[in-house]
Amino acid sequence: MASIYFCTIFNLMKSLALALCMLSTLVVFGQEENSRKSINALKIEASDIQLDGILDEDFWGNAQEGTNFLMREPIEGGAPTERSIIKIAYDANNLYIAAIFYDSDPSGIKSFQKKRDAPLSTDDRFMWILDTFLDGRNAYFFEINPGGLMGDGLLTVGQGTSFNKSWDGIWRPWTHIGDFGWSAEVRIPFRTLNFDPSSDTWGINFQRTVRRKNEELLWTAHKRNQGLFRPQDAGRLKGLEGLSQGLGLEVVPYGKLERLRNETEDGSGFETETTLTGGFDVNYSITPSLKASFTLNTDFAETEVDTRQVNLTRFPLFFPERRDFFLEGANTLQFAPRSGVTPYFSRRIGLGGGNPIPISYGGRILGRIGRLEVAALQVRTKSHDEGNAEDFSVVRMKGNFLKESSLGFVYTRRHTQGGDELPDPVQDRHTLGADLSLNTSTLFGNKNLQFQAFGVIHNAESPGDDSTKVWDRSSRGFRFNFPNQPWSGSLSYREFGIAFDPAVGFNRRRAFRRIEPRVSYSPLIESSKVVRELTWELSFEHLMSLQWEKLTQNFRVTPFSIRFETGDEFEYQFIRNFEFLDENFDILGDSSVIIPIGGYSNWLHSVEIETAEYRRVTWEFEYNTGGFWSGTNTSISNGITVRPIPGFNLTGEYIYNEVKLSEGSFDTNLFRFTGSFDFTPFISFTSRIQFDDVSDELGMNNRFRYTITPGSDIFLVYNHNWVDTGGTLRTISNGGVLKGTFTYRF
Repeated sequence: MASIYFCTIFNLMKSLALALCMLSTLVVFGQEENSRKSINALKIEASDIQLDGILDEDFWGNAQEGTNFLMREPIEGGAPTERSIIKIAYDANNLYIAAIFYDSDPSGIKSFQKKRDAPLSTDDRFMWILDTFLDGRNAYFFEINPGGLMGDGLLTVGQGTSFNKSWDGIWRPWTHIGDFGWSAEVRIPFRTLNFDPSSDTWGINFQRTVRRKNEELLWTAHKRNQGLFRPQDAGRLKGLEGLSQGLGLEVVPYGKLERLRNETEDGSGFETETTLTGGFDVNYSITPSLKASFTLNTDFAETEVDTRQVNLTRFPLFFPERRDFFLEGANTLQFAPRSGVTPYFSRRIGLGGGNPIPISYGGRILGRIGRLEVAALQVRTKSHDEGNAEDFSVVRMKGNFLKESSLGFVYTRRHTQGGDELPDPVQDRHTLGADLSLNTSTLFGNKNLQFQAFGVIHNAESPGDDSTKVWDRSSRGFRFNFPNQPWSGSLSYREFGIAFDPAVGFNRRRAFRRIEPRVSYSPLIESSKVVRELTWELSFEHLMSLQWEKLTQNFRVTPFSIRFETGDEFEYQFIRNFEFLDENFDILGDSSVIIPIGGYSNWLHSVEIETAEYRRVTWEFEYNTGGFWSGTNTSISNGITVRPIPGFNLTGEYIYNEVKLSEGSFDTNLFRFTGSFDFTPFISFTSRIQFDDVSDELGMNNRFRYTITPGSDIFLVYNHNWVDTGGTLRTISNGGVLKGTFTYRF
């Protein structure tokens, strides 16, 4: 019966994929070029412009205006209440974007944030994208607020939109607030971008937010199933000729002075180590669309610490990448997004148990060769106390075809020096994966439909080991997605083998088959002055063993989720959950509470409240209660943020779990405090304090950053960690780092 069921699903998947491929071939993709909005860039000399945020240069009067914005919210296609004007110019080395945002009440302009990449859900903002290859698949994202904050990232569309906001490009805005509203001038060096030098046209789009009205305005693609984050719906920037990246050479040296103090293993004292070191990165543009990089003695001392979590599940937690070297190109290296498989996870390189492992050197190639997206990475780590030196190799290629579809593969290799003498890990571990994406945004005229399939396999656990079959060392799956408004939905199916464990990947769970349908309905209530949007959602997750036995089942219903005109949100969910344990579960990891083998069915309820973030005081609250294994769990999460003056953000978070089980009861408490003091967009100080009573550790991370110019920074970092020993805090480690990085372009 199981084999018949699987064959039926597999044949259905093939038939639907073929139908979608035929549909993608036959439909007329995208808007016709002559129906798209366009704006021409004006060629100027570098000496013509004085960057101060005020458009008083004579040439701006000759530049074409981008106007006629339309509402995306609160009324789809409605006329804006405030006028916006965009103008674009360029010289041989830089792109200049100028904007005038008229405002009938300049005193109501919101501008709280100053720190780079701070979320601008608090502020008025101006966002734009640049699709420099005009392929409708990838784009550079930029945003500013009236105070000159800089935010940027990389967009990749496929199964939804992947947004890597950790990318930091070298560019700069200048802003001005006056009795007319606010204005901006932005300079983006062409050396910051990869682009097609043979094309004089890029994709471009703009979005303005008038925060006090929660009004979202788009230059083009204003419909709710389009928007700024879909480059395939963008307008056109024309007239770009003679663009230069100079020699295409960038050198980024760094120097670091570090002093660390750690408690000895027997707790009798401390070991202190002081080091003075340095290294550098070299980037070279082989072509305007392909860049090679080399890093020597790479160091990430300035990287922010991970957000602490209390894990009451059986599976490992996922922590996002924060290190700059691995963040660049992360969008290209991403594999089968939203399909739950991660054959390449950069935190497996240079980190062990969350602790840094020294990196000797690394090399990288990123960019495009024709319609082929390419990313290749090679990194060597040094030997350390817990392991030998290792080599990590990653290759990712993705070929684009039709208008929005692609076929790609990823290969990783992990080689342990001296691994032939080690039973685990083995010397060479290889992983190979392929992913197919078939997408269209013109179904029935203007609807989106997406299909994705993937397969990943790795070699056996040790050389010559044939005890596991190929099927056991692999994963596979597919996903249909209908990302539209007000109706949206998806259907996914995936299998992970019993021995699936990619050596340079991340895997929360294996030995299962999982199917999940989901549907939601989210209409805008345009006639209401109180409610902006309502959402109803239904999802069903059914996870089985490879023998088709039920392991996990979640039936999740959102009877109502409300987003108010003020920006406040309220949501209620209830969940019917089933979990089967095939082995005893030590929930706290200290053998104090052991949940026995068996099946557990429970009802859960969840309430979430979020107040609008443009207020000086905001509140986030989440309450979860219901059955939990053999008993109950009540979880409360509270977060309050205070913004007394622009640039100052004080956030306190408290997460509490009250667990009552037949096998024992316990409480957990997690505290986080983050103080962000941003004096200008180029001078900031952040302090983060975290404590949980599961590990009984209190940690403090202080980080001062001074940006000399974009790309050149000085960091001063101090970390201190204590352990709670019966009400007394004992220092277990502390240390400080002074680091400077400098960028030189030629």
